[in-house]
Amino acid sequence: MPPLRIALSQGPVGVPATVDAGLDALDRAARRAAAAGARLLVTPELSLTGYALGDRPAERAEPADGPSAQAVARVAAAHGVAVAYGYPERAGDRLHNSVRLVGPDGAPLADYRKTHLYGGWETAHFTPGDTLVVQADLDGVRLGLLVCYDVEFPEPVRAHALAGTQVLLVPTALMRPYERVARTVVPTRAWESQLYVAYANRCGTEGEFAFTGLSCLAAPDGTVPARAGDGADLLVADVDLGLLAASRAENTYLADRRPELYGA
Repeated sequence: MPPLRIALSQGPVGVPATVDAGLDALDRAARRAAAAGARLLVTPELSLTGYALGDRPAERAEPADGPSAQAVARVAAAHGVAVAYGYPERAGDRLHNSVRLVGPDGAPLADYRKTHLYGGWETAHFTPGDTLVVQADLDGVRLGLLVCYDVEFPEPVRAHALAGTQVLLVPTALMRPYERVARTVVPTRAWESQLYVAYANRCGTEGEFAFTGLSCLAAPDGTVPARAGDGADLLVADVDLGLLAASRAENTYLADRRPELYGA
């Protein structure tokens, strides 16, 4: 099976906090990703609206299949590239910090609501999701979805590995001074659970938040095939299922588990 080429968009996507700005940035990133031969573009957490929404997330929120979703679908289909994007989702009287994955034909493939909310602002405005493992297939590769803080817990990543996820897509908004998460924790998650982690962060300053950048594709063999700095970037790297199989054969963490000993 040929490698799956993934593009990670690192930038102040959706700044200022308008949906039009987010869609314009997404279209530009998708065009560049497609030109580089990528089949999948991953963008940061809340990429359509910006993260620093203050008391306005409800104003920017839309249903999962709302106008912005339809616009992203058109972008994906126009460039022939699948897109994972973050946005504030309105579901009845609740808001969720969500990510949607659409296919290269624009069809929706998966929807995930962030299960581990970070800090006072997120917990004040969003309701955590209650479904941990959400997956979809693209070109024969099993993709999974998490958002930012979720990946800092080993349990969600291990749950994905046990469910067959091969590439974990993580739109994120990691802030300073937590660079260690991008540099150390994310590659460790890929190694200990034997999967790829595609970690797409924001960069620059937005409102009160200063983002670290450092987006990366972390591989199951302990390497980091692609790593951004602290500025705007579009990373392009390949996911090699042959390497994944070889790494799992050599590193038998998943097979050697003893879950009967892991009670609370």
